[in-house]
Amino acid sequence: MIIHDSHNAFFRAPLGAQPADTHITIRMQSDEPIALAFVRLWWDNAEIKLDMNKETPDVYAVQLTLPSHPGLLWYHFVLEMKDGSTVFYGNAGDRMGGEGELSSHEPPSFQITVYDPRYDTPHWMRDGIMYHIMTDRFYASKPVAERPAPENGHWHMKWDEPPELDIHDATSDNISDDFFGGDLNGIREKLPYLKQLGVTILYLSPIFRARSNHKYNTGDYRQIDPSFGTHEDFRALCQAAKQLGMHVMLDGVFSHTGSDSRYFNKDGNYDELGAYQSPKSPYYDWYHFRHWPDQYESWWGFETLPVVDKLEPAYLDFIIRSDDAVTSHWLRQGASGWRLDVADELPMKFLYLLRERLKRESADHAILGEVWEDASSKVAYGELRCYCLGDTLDSVMNYPLREMMIDFMLGRANAQEFVRRLTHMQHNYPKPFFYSLMNLLSSHDKPRIIGVLAGVGDMEPPRDQRRVVKLKKTEYNLGKQRLLLAWQLICALPGMPSLYYADEAGLVGMADPFCRGTYPWGHEDQQLLDEVRRIASERHLHPVWARGELFVHEQGDDVVIVVRKIAHGVDAFGDPAPDAVGICAINRGKKAVHLTVEGAKLDVPAMGSISMVRLG
Repeated sequence: MIIHDSHNAFFRAPLGAQPADTHITIRMQSDEPIALAFVRLWWDNAEIKLDMNKETPDVYAVQLTLPSHPGLLWYHFVLEMKDGSTVFYGNAGDRMGGEGELSSHEPPSFQITVYDPRYDTPHWMRDGIMYHIMTDRFYASKPVAERPAPENGHWHMKWDEPPELDIHDATSDNISDDFFGGDLNGIREKLPYLKQLGVTILYLSPIFRARSNHKYNTGDYRQIDPSFGTHEDFRALCQAAKQLGMHVMLDGVFSHTGSDSRYFNKDGNYDELGAYQSPKSPYYDWYHFRHWPDQYESWWGFETLPVVDKLEPAYLDFIIRSDDAVTSHWLRQGASGWRLDVADELPMKFLYLLRERLKRESADHAILGEVWEDASSKVAYGELRCYCLGDTLDSVMNYPLREMMIDFMLGRANAQEFVRRLTHMQHNYPKPFFYSLMNLLSSHDKPRIIGVLAGVGDMEPPRDQRRVVKLKKTEYNLGKQRLLLAWQLICALPGMPSLYYADEAGLVGMADPFCRGTYPWGHEDQQLLDEVRRIASERHLHPVWARGELFVHEQGDDVVIVVRKIAHGVDAFGDPAPDAVGICAINRGKKAVHLTVEGAKLDVPAMGSISMVRLG
């Protein structure tokens, strides 16, 4: 038998992603007759072949120093057998590390993420609980009857009406011109509620002037949308949030603008000469015209979203480099960071420049990216991109965890598969990145989690088939029960546990636009809300849940066990912290389970969880 296990400290030490210039030992064990053993490394598109030495009769080892600059190092083994044959040993077929596989040809390689030793993330990310708000749908500070008509579209006269689906014949996109009246002052009025819920980070979907209700078609990066309020309202929200220990994160849509924007001005609604109107526009070079004015590059073919050239000097100056660039301006108004829409569609150079600028102003500024896959080795536009080396993003939205959670809760994956996928993520991501992930269950782009976990059918059908959905009582209760298990698990893991507004209140909805309903003030599921609040409170009460070392394993098919540890007076980052052991067990099965974990005897109920912290 030949074995190398990249998740086992005997075979790879130290484990996981490592800072540049770190010394590392790689071992392989074999009870088969080997004449020569090599490790084949790939770095910067070049091959390095290193001899392995015998440590014991059946253990081969090599010590190496990781490169001095960040990147991805790949390795597999080449074995010359005593019978004259050559075999290879590499990563498993699913490329998730752990125990590898023998092969007669070149196998997939194991990954080592080599990151900048100076890389760190704002501590408020790893310690925080996030709340994602679509402003129009959260809370209105005054009745719509007291407001001027929206610039485009119409008001809903009743807060509890469902969102509208009105598909544009030419674009097949939802017109998104129905408004409910939620605003920045409404969020400010509800800060005490959010504080009581345990929220420390407010992530706001775009708040800048735009014609749609979702605002992802930016019209003016320098103006708060009039339906949401004013500059003064935004500053007041940030100041009030800060007084309650909260940070505000903004949504930056920098890959495209709206066609109805100050910069493109296709509809002529702005007082500046837009790129659509004239090649003499100061914004003309921001866009890619195949034939001016009607043939231009647009985001995923939506003509209402013309794509910008992110590296065009004038655009870079406007967004990043000038003294009062957009990204710096709003941080100076009180925001603490940016979530970058479709971050994997932004050039790496754009991200380098953005990070350098914002971190130069304050290391406490955060940059969170929308990346749906493994952010350590994402292939986008034919280029392998790693967003966790310490030179671009602080962290990303953790959609892979969401999918893992749903698969486990619905029985599409067992506990062993869940643990394997989570361990793969843990070992590929540097610790600062892993502990700052946005761990979400719902979003404005995905169906509401209760309906998904109820398993009632396709909650994300083609857009023209989406509708208002109501769950039967039994379906709702099952979805709620599973949601609480998922929330308990997310609060036991490293990263920012994240709530999409009104999930804690029991809101149900298919994908866009029905996942964007209004918060049901006065009609919340109080039992669900109380449990979500209680679990969040436990997370805040014990630092071990945010900053302890992570150990995760399974018991049978149905139980996932998370252990978090702070030992010798320091947390996972070497900072002072009280010793503690946190244990969380999640049982999706229909039978109670009796466990002994870290010397503690646990009785985990059917379809239930248990969580405890032992101090000292």
